[in-house]
Parts: sequence; structure tokens; C-alpha cells
Amino acid sequence: MKSKALKLFSMALTGALALSMAVTASAEEEKTLKVAMECSYAPYNWTQPDDSNGAVPISGSSDYAYGYDVMMAKHIAEELGYNLEIVKLDWDSLVPAVQSGTVDCVIAGQSITSERLQSVDFTEPYYYATIITLVRQDSPYAEAAGVSDLAGATCTSQQNTIWYDTCLPQIPDANILPAQESAPAMTMVLKSGGCDLVVTDMPTGTAACASDPDLKLLDFAGTDDDFEVSEEEINIGISLQKGNTELLDAINGVLSEMTVEDFNTMMDEAISVQPLSE
Repeated sequence: MKSKALKLFSMALTGALALSMAVTASAEEEKTLKVAMECSYAPYNWTQPDDSNGAVPISGSSDYAYGYDVMMAKHIAEELGYNLEIVKLDWDSLVPAVQSGTVDCVIAGQSITSERLQSVDFTEPYYYATIITLVRQDSPYAEAAGVSDLAGATCTSQQNTIWYDTCLPQIPDANILPAQESAPAMTMVLKSGGCDLVVTDMPTGTAACASDPDLKLLDFAGTDDDFEVSEEEINIGISLQKGNTELLDAINGVLSEMTVEDFNTMMDEAISVQPLSE
């Protein structure tokens, strides 16, 4: 009798252990990649009311996020077998969120600068962004062929970017206004006539012109009178908490399978479906 009871107990214990191990394994398999971005920086990322085009829900919100960064985040999460969670944060809150471990990474059009590398680690570039200038079509600077032709312009750009910190000071006798808190804010200042020009990157400028034909994009690349920026400043990367080598290596593994052509094709698609260009 004891033997039979012991056998039943043993079987029950084995079953319980097996169930416990299955639950644990299932929990381990359900990993989530928590990605932060502004959700207001088209074509890199934006907010929309529905899941059209494959948009992803914003954590703690009824809205959805989409754009190049979301497309890239979805691709990385899928390749790594992770679920994806998008966290909406202000630009200045992105690096602190990575440092604190509140999010796993930031995919938000960040340049891989030496200053940022003091605070966070970066992946290999997931986009390469040319610096451009935006003006209104009727601007006296609309035919500028180089930086020197922008002399005396009233200008602004987004805060804590190479556009504002590095590029604007290169314009001779520029009247540099206070930095704007976001890319949409800087574009609005330009559209309203509050400044003559803004400096930004090619995707942001292309998206702005797609949504507003009154804007004109000036690209000085390939001339002797372009903005002087280092390669690190136009390489766009994904930032992670310092020392998180496991995730860094995993994401780099995904990016290594992609080409510049892949990046550009994805960006073109993002620009084509951004809300204001429809």
C-alpha cells in the first residue's frame, strides 16, 4: 500500500515538476524588446490612431506608432524572436531611459556621437543620414548653392542635435534662434515665417517637403561648401545601456544581414505612408 501511495506521489511530483518547467520555458520564450522613441519625428517615427500599414500599439496609450524606426524595431524583434513594445518618450528622456534600464534600447534617429557614447553604447548604423537645409520656396535663400550663401540667415533646429550644435554655427553671421524641442516644432517655425531656414537630415527634410510643397530642400553634398560634419555624426544608430553586450551583439547580427539599399528602401516606404504625405 505504501509502495502504491509512494508511486502515485512520485508521479504527481514528476508531473508538477514537468508543468513547472514548461511554464518556466514558456516564460523564457516570451521575451519582449522594449524600444523607446518620440513617436513624433516623421519619417523616423510618428503617432497615428490605428494599426494601418502595420503600426504598433504605443505602451499605455490607445494610439499606434509607425515609421522607419518602428519598421526596423519590428524587423529586429521578429529576427530575434521577441515580442515588441513601443514606449513613447520626449527626445531628452531617451538616453536616461536607456541608462536606467527602463527600456532595452532607443531606435529614434540618434546620431552616433562621441558625446552620446559616453552615456550609452551604440549598434552599428541602421541608417546613414545626409545633412540638408530646408527653406520656403519664396525664401531669398531658396537658390543657395552652399553654406556661405546662407550668410545672415535667421535659423533654428532641434535641440541636442548636430544640426543645431554643429551645423548652424557654420553659417556666416547667422542669427541662431533658441533650439526647438522637436522636429515638428522646428518645421512649424519655418512654415510660419519665424525663421529663414532649418538644418536637418535628408529623411526629415524629404518628409517635410512631401507634406508641404511650399518647402524646398537644399542639398550641398558633394560641393566644397557643404556643412562640415564627421562620419560619426551622420551615422544613425540604436542606443543601449552600457555593458549590455548580449543585446548589442544580437541586434548587430540582424543589422549585418542588411544593406544600405535595404535601409533606403525601408525609408522610402516610411516616407510614402507618413500621415501628412497621403
